[in-house]
Amino acid sequence: MDFSKNAFVAVGNNDKREKFENVTLGECDEIKIGMQVRSKEEAYNLYNEQREFVCSKKGFKEFEDPSNVKKYHNLDVRMGCRATIWFDVKNDIWSVSHFNDTHNHEFATPEERCNLRSRRKVLPAHGNIISTMVSSGIKATKSYSFLSKELGGANNVGFSRRDCHNFVQTKRKEIMEASDGQSIINHFKEKQSEDPMFFYSVQVDQDNRIANFFWRDGRSKLDYDSFEDVVIFDTTYRTNKYNLIYAPFVGINHHWNNVLFGCAFLSNETTQSFIWLFETFFTTMEGQQPKSIFTDPDQAMANAINMVFSESRHRLCLWHISKNAQKNLVGIYGVPDFDKKFNHCLYGGCSNEMEFESTWSKMIEMHNLKDNTWLDMLYQIREKWCPTFNLDFFSTKMKSTQRSESTNSVFHQIMKTSMPLIEVIKFYEEKIAQMRQDEINEDFCCKNGAPGKVHKHGDILSHAAKVYNLALFGMFEEEFNSGMGLNCVETNHCEDNFTYSLCRGESRRIHIMHFNQAELSICCNCKLFETLGLLCCHALRVFLVNNVNNIPDKYISSRWTKDAKKMLCCSVDSFKSNEKSTHVLHMSNLSLLGYKCCDKAALIDHGTKIEMDSLSELLCKLEKKNNLKKKNIRKVKDTTTS
Repeated sequence: MDFSKNAFVAVGNNDKREKFENVTLGECDEIKIGMQVRSKEEAYNLYNEQREFVCSKKGFKEFEDPSNVKKYHNLDVRMGCRATIWFDVKNDIWSVSHFNDTHNHEFATPEERCNLRSRRKVLPAHGNIISTMVSSGIKATKSYSFLSKELGGANNVGFSRRDCHNFVQTKRKEIMEASDGQSIINHFKEKQSEDPMFFYSVQVDQDNRIANFFWRDGRSKLDYDSFEDVVIFDTTYRTNKYNLIYAPFVGINHHWNNVLFGCAFLSNETTQSFIWLFETFFTTMEGQQPKSIFTDPDQAMANAINMVFSESRHRLCLWHISKNAQKNLVGIYGVPDFDKKFNHCLYGGCSNEMEFESTWSKMIEMHNLKDNTWLDMLYQIREKWCPTFNLDFFSTKMKSTQRSESTNSVFHQIMKTSMPLIEVIKFYEEKIAQMRQDEINEDFCCKNGAPGKVHKHGDILSHAAKVYNLALFGMFEEEFNSGMGLNCVETNHCEDNFTYSLCRGESRRIHIMHFNQAELSICCNCKLFETLGLLCCHALRVFLVNNVNNIPDKYISSRWTKDAKKMLCCSVDSFKSNEKSTHVLHMSNLSLLGYKCCDKAALIDHGTKIEMDSLSELLCKLEKKNNLKKKNIRKVKDTTTS
């Protein structure tokens, strides 16, 4: 146990004190050798009133090897304090046998004591209030705020917001029905028998009850293989019955629509739970990390991402930051001049990092905000939220988790108090089937139709209409038309290398373009191609000036084309040195084609027989090939040995 001189609050009602052997709890001024109590609880409460058991600052932190680099560190609070009390227990009587009241550190003030672990306890009366409010659909944080107001402040509540969440999760575990958990497992096993690529993982607590679980089907794996570059992860919504956190992994497909890579339900938002989830997701996706992952600002989530997705760029949702600004900048947020500079920094209005630093400094100085801790914290993590610092990372120009939240909101509408989890999972499957049908419909439109009008400014629009699907062609056309109004001036020319300066009207914002005519390579400081995979209006204007009538292959991102799923990002040649990676790539390509064949066969009369006959014939051919390969390997080995 962790007991400290300033680590406890009195337990129970102060108006009702138990008396024992001339000692009254709460009334004795001094603990003396020979005092007796009847139980561990009475001993604990007695010393709690006197403010001691064993000090939480006793001893020192164990030695840690400095070569073991940690992602994050806990505070070292131990200072070698020797304050302690000993009890002898005979016949259920606890007698004080030793007492040292000398501490070597400062004590927490009355206002600070609510932060001490051993001073925090959810009393039964308070727990009943929280449970009643949560079961009525009120969030745990609002329940805590209610108690805080009723008791005259957070320091009188006796526990923290985190303790409140933990209490709710503990109660959830107590009422988690075994039948509901088993029905989920049975459903997953049934899906696995239908879909060999179906995957699920369940984490149980110390009482062998389901705490967290994740699942995805085979199609989600194939979608991730095609569109793994950007993942949006959001934990906004919870189920009402067990207060589980709904946590989908959302991506963006080639039609600019949402695609689901998998889903999880979590019992809490601790770093350990997120690490388990992200490692599970990472494993089932065969080690492919996204280029960018968007989340809301949560430290536990950030810790887990830093450990598991170390190669990914972690981005924070700007919508959440904007909402937090309203809470943390009361009195200044809403002032026009402040809002202009703050939003200029927040939403990527700065063309480069120097402009950001200059704008931020002027905002802080002009409004005297040097001592604002929230703005200082925000500045320290600016690389995670400011688009200006992420121009070299592919992100599909996302700035928030809104795509995930729009998907979450659909589930929020149906997560009624009485709905079993199995029904929520089935609703998820219906939703994902609907999203996939929408994708099929979009594919059909792209194959059987073309944009209504393609302007005759050059063949580059015609080429774009053939390459891109309808949604992305619309974005390309918008960039092309926007470039028509730009002033384009050649500022330098050396052999095949040209430099252009582009601006719009009297605007002070100038974009510099570098263009190599021989290689048809182009570079713009707006970095739209790097972040979105689509040429910007500045590049298209320079192409138009130089009579470039087709989009160079290097500037056609396969993920935005009509055949996006037929063109998985990497070629086999790039994996020749890695046998495992080559096998993974082959499996992904074959699985995608096989899935489509089986899907088509199921829609046609006698399609199953045709598919089975074809696969049987193919299997025979592959077995003959493998047997022949094995014989050749044996011959080579025998020759080498002899």
